[in-house]
Amino acid sequence: MTTPSLRRGAARLSLRTRLVIICLLLVVAALLASNALLITLLQQQLVEQLDERLRTAAAAAAQLPDLGKGPDATVPQVRDAVERRLTGDVYMVRLNADGGVAQILRPAAGDAPELPRVDTAAVAARGGEPFQTSGGGSDWRVIARPERPLARQGSDGDGGTSATGSIVVAGSLEGVSGTIRSLGLRMLVIDSLVLVLLGVIGWFAVRAGLRPLRRVETTAAAIAGGDLSRRVPDLASTRTELGRLAAALNGMLDRIEAGDAARAATNDRMRAFIADASHELRTPLFGIKGFTELYRMGGMPERTDVDTAMNRIERESARLVHIVEDLLLLARLDEDPAARTQPSLKLTPMDLRTLAADALHDLRALAPDRAVTLTGPGGGPPRAAPVRGDEARLRQVMSNLIGNAIAHTPAGSSVRIGVGTHSTLAILELSDEGPGMTAEQAARIFDRFYRADTARGRTRTGGAGLGLSIAHSLVAAHHGRIEVDTSPGQGATFRILLPVHTDPLGD
Repeated sequence: MTTPSLRRGAARLSLRTRLVIICLLLVVAALLASNALLITLLQQQLVEQLDERLRTAAAAAAQLPDLGKGPDATVPQVRDAVERRLTGDVYMVRLNADGGVAQILRPAAGDAPELPRVDTAAVAARGGEPFQTSGGGSDWRVIARPERPLARQGSDGDGGTSATGSIVVAGSLEGVSGTIRSLGLRMLVIDSLVLVLLGVIGWFAVRAGLRPLRRVETTAAAIAGGDLSRRVPDLASTRTELGRLAAALNGMLDRIEAGDAARAATNDRMRAFIADASHELRTPLFGIKGFTELYRMGGMPERTDVDTAMNRIERESARLVHIVEDLLLLARLDEDPAARTQPSLKLTPMDLRTLAADALHDLRALAPDRAVTLTGPGGGPPRAAPVRGDEARLRQVMSNLIGNAIAHTPAGSSVRIGVGTHSTLAILELSDEGPGMTAEQAARIFDRFYRADTARGRTRTGGAGLGLSIAHSLVAAHHGRIEVDTSPGQGATFRILLPVHTDPLGD
């Protein structure tokens, strides 16, 4: 199976299955490594023990008297002495000085090992260190050492000693191999049982550990189904990965819900805007259409009737043009809020006192019955308010505020215009003594086409509800803001706040 096929197969497995498989593979690797190390150490120890027994047997055999002659003769006393110290298949011979077999001290149970030629020089060179050979279908450990027989009676009746060669003792490794095989088989069975047990325990442990993720999955499925109010429960501390994941998901859901609510609100405002704009545009269009149809049907026989109709058509057309221009201005201001000052506004140094003085004259001309005063912000003498602004657009803002004050306040009520600075802001305000507004109305007063249901509702002027919205957008384009301070029965104060321009007016 190729690597891509393995990856596709692994991708189809659940996270729980993959975790259990990974853990089992790690356990298998650990068991194999530890078992291999254990068997190696055990085998080495068993071989060392066999070598030690062979040394002991060789030393014992080398010190016993030569009681037999001939390569086929055996010595029961030697065999008994060796067997007291050693168990297992042992082959023991006495070699001549030239390495030939002088006497078999203990025959092998089966086939004897194949010994290399071990003469006196070879024995001395090995220095009594064990070596390994084969024979009889198994491996053997061999030790050769010089023979040092005890003093014995010679054939002529005289006492004497002789050194005749070396003693070679070979021990079969079949016992060691059998022990290792038996241990390996038992380890395999035990490891298999351990893996099965660990697999079962790991399955349930991983399942319990992933239970919080299943809760996250359930919550995500509910959210995908449209329930944006659902949140991932606090599954763990935010210092853990799961806790941080839950916090991140909840933060993302909050932003998604807020964005969805904002889009819904925008769509609602857009539908209301289209409906209001259609209504405002339809009114003058129907007037124009009505007069033209009346003229076509011959309903204006006299010249004076035609003149009257044309005057009405002209007024409705002007009103229509005014609404369209206001809509286009709002559209341009909404195109790029970051670049509102370029190029629709022509900013130059100016003083808001000029606008305040002109507003004073305009109010006195439009409503001679009203008492109009010019003060500082909130009262006191008027003060300088230098700003960088588009004078024509700021005059349009004041014109809208003046028209709003005249249209929505009782005749003869007083109006106050305030101008000055506070901290880093230049202030221009217009305060009336009208019926005021509720908090809900004040919160929506700058919405497009909004008209309050009370005294600040639609009046005989036929306003489209765009004046204050345009004023708000134009002030925002100057990096300022417009506020309203009002309450029912207490009038209203519209306050324009712009950044103070500290450079000389001539710059």
